[in-house]
Amino acid sequence: MKKVMMILGILALSLLFFSPESMAQKYDLKLMTGPMGGSWYPLGGAISDAMQKDIPGVTVAVAPGGGVGNVEAIEFGKCEIGFSNSSSAVDGVHGRPPFKKEMKNMRQLANLYPQFFQMAVLEKSGIKTVADLKGKVISPGPKGFTGEFASRQVLQVYGLTYKDMSKVHHVGYNDTVALMKDGHCDAFLACTTVPASAIMDLASTRKIRLLSLPDDKIKAIQKLNAGYVPRFIAKGTYQGVDYDVHGFGFFTHLIVSAKLPDDLVYKMAKTMVTNIPRFGNVVKSMKGLTAKDLAVDIGVPFHPGALKYFKEIGAIK
Repeated sequence: MKKVMMILGILALSLLFFSPESMAQKYDLKLMTGPMGGSWYPLGGAISDAMQKDIPGVTVAVAPGGGVGNVEAIEFGKCEIGFSNSSSAVDGVHGRPPFKKEMKNMRQLANLYPQFFQMAVLEKSGIKTVADLKGKVISPGPKGFTGEFASRQVLQVYGLTYKDMSKVHHVGYNDTVALMKDGHCDAFLACTTVPASAIMDLASTRKIRLLSLPDDKIKAIQKLNAGYVPRFIAKGTYQGVDYDVHGFGFFTHLIVSAKLPDDLVYKMAKTMVTNIPRFGNVVKSMKGLTAKDLAVDIGVPFHPGALKYFKEIGAIK
């Protein structure tokens, strides 16, 4: 009887040590998101939780980042997953500015939702067009953010540069709002979702104006990057803004390292699709999205693992 019990004990231990969970490959991944006050950081937390729950052996650490910087972080091995914007990632694929060379290690995991370039100014500043920003204090975001690069391009089509401003703050969204509330900044330039929580916060305590871009300027900026698409913000989106705002935007998406195994990225793509409702509770712009929306081709090569999954479920023909 003792021998039988011993054998049964050994078998039990064997089952424990060789269960699917125990045999799963261990992956410690880093996910680069965006600044505090934007939509990427909280969504990144939800994605991290979902992947760790759905994929045995995977841990995902979340860190702040920016659309341009995240592409470079993927390229140079500083992270394995990152948020980016279609305009920046396509520039990276082709090695166009602000990138100094082609980003060959970046692959598409999943498309997400539309982003909007937004320019909020204090009503008392008297700023009514981009041309009026000359001599003012602006905050286009930290260097390495897609919004910061887009801000330079918007100024460019008006014949302006940072040198024409009295001061430029390269700080995050929450710090920008604090500066504007204190009267130390005139304009907040950002690429984020609509409505943006940071701009809503500002509009709740200060009278603001959102700047529009005329059609000729939108066309001019599209010549700088074909990834930009015309977008508008409906009146009433922000407190006190009772008019439509015309401008441009692009898509937020997730990129991964080409070095990640196909089977792992296959599971990551599956996690993104099966958790769409959960992600929609974090970022409203994701509500109602489908697998086909996540599989849209935006000009960045899909990782083979993601491509396999999207083809299997019929999201890509």
